[in-house]
Amino acid sequence: MKAVDEARLESDLEYRYEYLTEFIGFDSTDAAAIHASAGYLAPKIPQLVDQTYEKLLAYDATARHFLPRQHGYDGDTPQSLAELTQNNPQIKFRKEHLSRYLMHLVGHAYNSKMAAYLDMAGKMHTPKAGSKDIDVPLVQMNALMGVLSDTIIQAILALSLDDDRKSKMLLAFNKLFWIQNDLINRHYQNEGMEL
Repeated sequence: MKAVDEARLESDLEYRYEYLTEFIGFDSTDAAAIHASAGYLAPKIPQLVDQTYEKLLAYDATARHFLPRQHGYDGDTPQSLAELTQNNPQIKFRKEHLSRYLMHLVGHAYNSKMAAYLDMAGKMHTPKAGSKDIDVPLVQMNALMGVLSDTIIQAILALSLDDDRKSKMLLAFNKLFWIQNDLINRHYQNEGMEL
């Protein structure tokens, strides 16, 4: 039985990432399957992002988080939910971020830098990073990850590839999204305690 330093899981991001990847079984084969998907998924990223934002903007509970000024955005901000369309400048700005996130997933190494990137993707949706006015509830982050996962799964299933290659990609993304979900959830635990 392998010993795990549970206190260190809470204080050491790299240790936590290594534990998660080992426990879930996310290895170099999974990273290779995700990287192999890049040629197929990268051209579809604008469509995948549009699908994701169509869902996000269809519910007031998710859409309302696009009203405050987003970190790094200096244009006009929407004044009401009615202004939040796919073509709103701040929404376009956010869509660019999601596009870069997806490109990062399919194009970068899975190492300590990726662990920090995935962790920041969770932290930036809280007042602990980015805009102090952005505080997306955990239920909405879980909803986002669910719809993002489903969007990627549907895109992979629609590819004209053999079942073995599709299966490898699907399993790899499934593991990755569980790791990402943990690195989101950790920023919602122990409120008041700096992570």
